[in-house]
Amino acid sequence: MKFALAICLATFSLQAQSWMQWGQNAGHTGSAVVAGQRPEQIHAEFVYDGLADAMRRDRGGDLLVHYMAPLVDGDDVFTMSRGASTWESCRDGFVPCGTSRWPLMQWGVTKLSWDAAGVARDGSGLRTGARQLNTRWTTVSRWVPPPDDGRGWEPVFHPALTANFIYLPCEAGTIMKVDRASGTVLGILSPFAEKDLSRYVASPLTVDGAGAVYYTVVGLDAAGPWTRDIAEAWVVKIDAAGGARKVAFRDLVVGAPVQCTTSFRGDSLPWPPSVDAVAPTAACGGQRPGLNVAPAIAPDGTVYVVSRAHFNGAYGYLVALGGDLSLRWAASLRDRLNDGCDVLIPASGTVGGCRAGSRRGVDPSTNLAPAGVVEDLSTASPVVAPDGSVLYGTFTRYNYARGHLFRFSAGGAFLGAYDFGWDITPAVWAHDGTWSVIVKDNGYPVGSYCGSPAVCGQAEARYSLTSLSADLRPEWTYRNLNDQLCERLESGKFQCKAVPPGFEWCVNMVAVDQDGVVYANSEDGNLYAIDRTGRRVGQMFLKVALGAAYTPLAIGPDGMIYTQNDGTLYAVGDGVRRLGR
Repeated sequence: MKFALAICLATFSLQAQSWMQWGQNAGHTGSAVVAGQRPEQIHAEFVYDGLADAMRRDRGGDLLVHYMAPLVDGDDVFTMSRGASTWESCRDGFVPCGTSRWPLMQWGVTKLSWDAAGVARDGSGLRTGARQLNTRWTTVSRWVPPPDDGRGWEPVFHPALTANFIYLPCEAGTIMKVDRASGTVLGILSPFAEKDLSRYVASPLTVDGAGAVYYTVVGLDAAGPWTRDIAEAWVVKIDAAGGARKVAFRDLVVGAPVQCTTSFRGDSLPWPPSVDAVAPTAACGGQRPGLNVAPAIAPDGTVYVVSRAHFNGAYGYLVALGGDLSLRWAASLRDRLNDGCDVLIPASGTVGGCRAGSRRGVDPSTNLAPAGVVEDLSTASPVVAPDGSVLYGTFTRYNYARGHLFRFSAGGAFLGAYDFGWDITPAVWAHDGTWSVIVKDNGYPVGSYCGSPAVCGQAEARYSLTSLSADLRPEWTYRNLNDQLCERLESGKFQCKAVPPGFEWCVNMVAVDQDGVVYANSEDGNLYAIDRTGRRVGQMFLKVALGAAYTPLAIGPDGMIYTQNDGTLYAVGDGVRRLGR
């Protein structure tokens, strides 16, 4: 598979060396055009979430948050910022902390900038090396996430950066335009004639090459956001001049079913209850965006979004739009897979397998061809590959909750799938006239399709990173076999103890540099660098993060690695500034 790499590389600007939005660029490839620095030293750190400890205590030790990627351009770094003062009313007992956290919090952005040695600052960051990372300003948004559906995972607050502005999600389906030099709010941009607080910005913001901002909005029923149908949902485009247009999801997925197949009852295990069993159905609900799914934009201006039925994520679609938001095509994520019973699941009639005699390949929970589920707990977003094809990660339970990564052509034809796709926006590395796809590739210790180990067995815990070819075939796999749980003492020394080997990769997107070196952080507290052959070429301990949040990384234009852990931003490298292509 060949394409004009030389032409693509010739068009890279200085901005292309920066990390301006989710996945680095409008296509979300997560790839830098500069060599990353080696992870040898922490050059700066900044605590951006003052509520992390309180939220972890509130959720039994887990940090159920999706954090934004650090945005980096030149010597400027932009990170989410949340202060402990917003927790006061909860701590003082006015509102129970565990039942209504989100309305009590404020999401904002802090701008940090690198200064030469000796420049005074306000105390944020760690003063080491020849430069310091100093705070410039903090701007708070009025954004409120869609209400908690009872599972406690906070949706992602994700701005996007341009040469002169930073755009922040705001309330009622609007966005804020902020001057990136001063942090001054320049205006609230809205596609709606009236203010309605039951509308929520549902996605990270995406900016195209012309400075237009794309995002999705969902209008929920105030009294029953997850039990009553949506009011409406939209894809929004606001151009660089502030002009807004929108299109309703109901006009993008025409002919979506009204009744959707659900799952067999839990008392009928093993599934399916019989060879010809028919699963029950229920109302689908209207089509709306999956939460946390950033629109992707191809070089030709095609806009990709993901839609799902409000009550049933197994009825989802990858949707392609023109730059004017006109519909090009909508491709279903159903009836594409055939790897259920007796394929990815143990033999039928055995522990972990489907009921004896089941039809090969079906999803045991429905007795139908498996579907890629658009799960609101995920932050997986479409990625535009160098040949114009589109990748999107979905959830599937029957393969031990690993999900599937789907690939579609630029025209909407299904091209194949890989059997991991859970909460990952894959990175794409272009090289040698082709390209590779890098994903986390975890094996979770859960049953094949239910919560009963006696019936559904239990998978082996294994935590890997995998590079796939353009046709989604494995090229290499790096497995985390670390058996040391460490912590950094006040003296700066480490204290470690032996534990069962393997820690989960706490990323929803890795970062890859121009040479194919992959950077990812793990719950063991380490930042890892893995080269294009799957060999570990760097590792640095930051801070242990068991039960950690999902944290994307970024590579700066000088090769500095910006990674996150436990509500803290770390700038990591070897201090040697790199040059990009």
